[in-house]
Amino acid sequence: MSALKGMHILITGTSQGIGKAVAELFLQHGHYVSGLDKQGPSIVHERYTHHTCDITDYDRLPQINDVQILINNAGVQNQNDIDVNLKALIRITERYGIQPAIRAILNIGSASAHTGSEFPEYCASKGGVVAYTKNVALRVAPFGATCNSLDPGGVLTPLNDCVIQDPACWAAIMEETPLKKWATPEEIAQWAYFLTVVNTFCTGQSIVVDGGESINSRFIWKD
Repeated sequence: MSALKGMHILITGTSQGIGKAVAELFLQHGHYVSGLDKQGPSIVHERYTHHTCDITDYDRLPQINDVQILINNAGVQNQNDIDVNLKALIRITERYGIQPAIRAILNIGSASAHTGSEFPEYCASKGGVVAYTKNVALRVAPFGATCNSLDPGGVLTPLNDCVIQDPACWAAIMEETPLKKWATPEEIAQWAYFLTVVNTFCTGQSIVVDGGESINSRFIWKD
């Protein structure tokens, strides 16, 4: 797959944050990108096609054929999480991803799926993505395709501005993060590109990229 050029990539949630960074990286590598987002387009490129739509409105999803790479990125936090993060992701995958042209599916999950340390429905929705990823990996394997989830910790996106811009909150977060930083959307995009284009063998896995936050045991002992 690494030798292929000009593949058709479908990405949800491309108007900002991780989705926009992923779309821009694929465009830089010469691929064709279709984006689905409730907001209007924020990318202007001859190989980019934007579809303004609500991914939970299944009857109005656009007709998009021969998707070779599907990246389920669109998500919400603490507002209809299961409907958007899990149910819509499943519908999008079943409609566009389970078909012979597919080469890779990547679900953008969350480290919270493994730690449980966030809003209850958010954790549940992302935990469901982990299980569904394994289900899809088995079903697309006959096409020679992979399916994985990429599960970031903190990422510097507009969704997280409320804590990024709060000095006390940010200091507390950094205490929990061994690398003392959060990822940029561009860093996560590099992982997305690797797992869908370079990778041809890893499948059914959940890759946690969180700066070491989920392995921080905070072991305390007497001096």
